[in-house]
Amino acid sequence: MKISIPLALAAGFAVVSFSSPAADWPNWRGPDHNGISKETDWSTQWPAAGPKQLWKAKVGTGFSSFAVSGGKVFTVGNTDNTDTVFCFDANTGAEVWKQSYASPLDPKYYEGGPNATPTVEGERIYTFSKRGVAHCLDAAEGTELWVKDLAAELKAKMPVWGFAGSVLIAGELALLNVGSTGAALDKKTGKVIWSSGPEEAGYSSLVPVEIGAKSAVAFASKQHVVAVTVADGKELWRFPWKTQYNVNPTDPIFSGSKVFISSGYNRGGGVFDVSASPPKNLWDNKNMRNHMNSCVLWQGHLYGLDDNQLRCLVFDTGAVKWTDKAAGKGSLMLADGKLIVLSEKGELLVAAPSPDGFKPLVRAQVLGGKCWTVPVLANGKIYCRNAAGDVVCVDVSGK
Repeated sequence: MKISIPLALAAGFAVVSFSSPAADWPNWRGPDHNGISKETDWSTQWPAAGPKQLWKAKVGTGFSSFAVSGGKVFTVGNTDNTDTVFCFDANTGAEVWKQSYASPLDPKYYEGGPNATPTVEGERIYTFSKRGVAHCLDAAEGTELWVKDLAAELKAKMPVWGFAGSVLIAGELALLNVGSTGAALDKKTGKVIWSSGPEEAGYSSLVPVEIGAKSAVAFASKQHVVAVTVADGKELWRFPWKTQYNVNPTDPIFSGSKVFISSGYNRGGGVFDVSASPPKNLWDNKNMRNHMNSCVLWQGHLYGLDDNQLRCLVFDTGAVKWTDKAAGKGSLMLADGKLIVLSEKGELLVAAPSPDGFKPLVRAQVLGGKCWTVPVLANGKIYCRNAAGDVVCVDVSGK
């Protein structure tokens, strides 16, 4: 796998991206692990009735987002205490294959179902159930290649709302947020290469980053944000981040040696300089309380969901630039200098990210029900789902 460094960062820090064909989106938060797509070949010139619906499907209860790779789209849902991984033709919605395995719904104060998003790498697809079981499937046919019950083998305590971090592939390793500071498996066999203590994990996914000459990953654990080496899990730095019920749900966002983290339950957000030892807190306030989904960083500003409202902050200071009620507890990504927002009630909105205010260019109702799952733009199509498992694919190619 080719590794590229798209951004030179201060103090020996560089966020790592893994190459993927065309405008694919093969894993959670995309190939650059930041919620930002490089895709430009798509349009906001929508018909008055909204973008054309190309296909729809039902996948079962859950909040797994989408991985798009090689003309296929993958997601996971739960029906009758069984998780099913679905592979659809990205253009037609035809079911290519599905693979199921036992996994409790676990509807604790919400609908339940899988939290993590599939990860596609080459000929394999990786999933992680909320009970801590990792699966590796053949991407072409869905055949199970290996399965590893990490919660049982590592005696790792399950978070209250289940494991949520998606699998990260780095070289020959599959890394997960399980245990006190993560674990790594051989991606081909599932053999545990290294692991950490059995403490309850956080809910975030791992973000690859180069720290000096070391390949590392950063993520939110139960009560800290930590960075460990990919090769052996050695801790490089950590800083405390405590949230009610130990819900640290979001991925760290890097700007040079500065790291933004946020969580809900009225905790808020903050930026730390991790080039200092120990990491130095630069600001900490309640202006961005990400309850579930991560922000995106664009031109010095953070855009995200502050509990049930859309908000823009200045990265360096945490000052609020604007607040908008359009999205509720929705989610967003960014592509071609535009925010793509799916509201909690299923309205799809596109707006230019500006510190001057939220001014949608287009908007359309594409789903009903509760929509907490991040939408995905890939190859001129936007994929959306709701908690009940209704999936829609809409055409934004402009062709």
